[in-house]
Amino acid sequence: MGALYIFSWLCFFSLVLFKGNADLVEDKQALLDFVNNLRHSRSLNWNESSPVCNNWIGVTCNSDNSRIIAVRLPGIGLHGPIPPNTISRLSALQILSLRSNGISGNFPSDFTNLRNLSFLYLQYNNFSGPLPLDFSAWKNLTIVNLSNNRFNGSIPLSLSNLTHLQALNLANNSLSGEIPDLNFPSLQQLNLSNNNLTGSVPKSLLRFPRSVFGGNNITFESFSPETSPDVAPSSQPYVNAKKSGRLGETALLGIIIAACVLGIVAFAFLIIVCCSRRKSEDVYSRKLQKGEMSPEKVVSRSQDANNRLFFFEGCNYTFDLEDLLRASAEVLGKGTFGISYKAVLEDATTVVVKRLKEVNVGKRDFEQQMEVVGSIRHPNVVELKAYYYSKDERLMVYEHYNQGSVSSLLHGKRGEDRIPLDWDVRMKIAIGAARGIARIHMENGGKFVHGNIKSSNIFLNSQQYGCVSDLGLSTIMSPLAPPISRAAGYRAPEVTDTRKAMQPSDVYSFGVVLLELLTGKSPIHTTGGDEIVHLVRWVHSVVREEWTAEVFDIELMRYPNIEEEMVEMLQIAMTCVVRMPDQRPKMPELVKMIENVRRIDSDNRPSSGNRSESSTPPPASVSAGESQV
Repeated sequence: MGALYIFSWLCFFSLVLFKGNADLVEDKQALLDFVNNLRHSRSLNWNESSPVCNNWIGVTCNSDNSRIIAVRLPGIGLHGPIPPNTISRLSALQILSLRSNGISGNFPSDFTNLRNLSFLYLQYNNFSGPLPLDFSAWKNLTIVNLSNNRFNGSIPLSLSNLTHLQALNLANNSLSGEIPDLNFPSLQQLNLSNNNLTGSVPKSLLRFPRSVFGGNNITFESFSPETSPDVAPSSQPYVNAKKSGRLGETALLGIIIAACVLGIVAFAFLIIVCCSRRKSEDVYSRKLQKGEMSPEKVVSRSQDANNRLFFFEGCNYTFDLEDLLRASAEVLGKGTFGISYKAVLEDATTVVVKRLKEVNVGKRDFEQQMEVVGSIRHPNVVELKAYYYSKDERLMVYEHYNQGSVSSLLHGKRGEDRIPLDWDVRMKIAIGAARGIARIHMENGGKFVHGNIKSSNIFLNSQQYGCVSDLGLSTIMSPLAPPISRAAGYRAPEVTDTRKAMQPSDVYSFGVVLLELLTGKSPIHTTGGDEIVHLVRWVHSVVREEWTAEVFDIELMRYPNIEEEMVEMLQIAMTCVVRMPDQRPKMPELVKMIENVRRIDSDNRPSSGNRSESSTPPPASVSAGESQV
């Protein structure tokens, strides 16, 4: 009897497991049919041979990995109508986000099969035609955002059947007719602005601010001219003036006082408006920095609804501007050309966002420069993943290197707990950075200039090689300011004089980085007596007095048999920082010179132009510190 009982339960669990696997296989095929029949500009790692759950970009499964419950594909360049009988086969789907794409056609009629759908985000697409007449199939809908499309026709009365609905956004469409009396018991957010709606606002929706109905030809039925707060009540400052034939002294005095009061009120109102406008701009700036402002507000402020994040081909990120601005962010540092932030998105993707300042070129020139930068693929060049341009903001998005910058690793906290950079790693940093800069100089017919080489713009990949970031900005930014702070120590003499960077000045800056690696000192630092010391001048003076051993970082003294290599590297650095630009070596020559110091394994050499990082995780003990500035 016991054996039969166990056998029955085993059969039951086998059937459950088989059913779950069958459902997941069907869900997987539905997504493959969807993506294979809809044009998209960004690649996805969806294929039959790879598992769906915890692997496919933008796809989330339930707790037992038996069904797909969420599909999030914002801003991946989808174009055309949604293929029928694809997404609609995901009967367990709870979250669908296809926002910020180029999807066209009518609202898919077969979406009625998605009876478990709770969150629907289709904003910023090119959908057209009427909304579904019957929304009763989606009784679990909690948030619906269909804004910024081309939907027309009327607002369906069946929306009132969505008793769980908390947010409804139909703004910036072409909806017409009257607003139905939608009695939503749970609705907390509503936006019907910028449509072609007419008539009056139903009493059930009058609890929402007037701004959510703006941009339509509608009235508010609860207000009349006599009671409307927008119309000042009539007043009689004098009595029977017509009979008297002239104003009495008391009445005249009352008019004068009233006029003065109104003038003071108007002046105060003007001041409040000006202060509020200035305050809103400050809040806007803070919100953008903190990632708390929705893209609708950003776009409305810049008056350009077509501005979106532009992703380069091959980028696997699945987020858009809205995700980026809602991400938790921390300031990594303030660099020469802007502020850098570490942004962690909802799906745990971590990126670095650089917010540029003082861009002195227009949109076309900016985009052309970004295209050049984004086309460079090399294992020692930090890859530009995306950029954003609007009237008010210019953003660049890079991947995040969690080992931090060379600057933070060299000049971070020094003490008993510090893990110093050994000589092998410093050599890898030098050779990797040299290869990266040499590749950058090959662009644009061999005339491309980095323009901002410094240790805080060089990062370690998982193989410990240096990778160069922040390239190509000097030509689109305002002329470099007079040298200040530590950044001035990297600038070649001719850049200080002309404010214009060239390839030889990149070589000079790279030479300063080599001196940093050798000495452990910042390019501009202070002594115990607060005396400002320029690293290049200091090294020159020490070498001139033949105190060469005093140059090297004390942390390197613990490693045996590296003296000759350090001296060779010092000689290479000194050739880079000579005063005359035409006497400095070119970057390809420097690569060979550094490689000849020590034959390091060539596992970091590019074979096909693509990144070839190892999957080995970075040491947990290394602090990110000052990152990607």
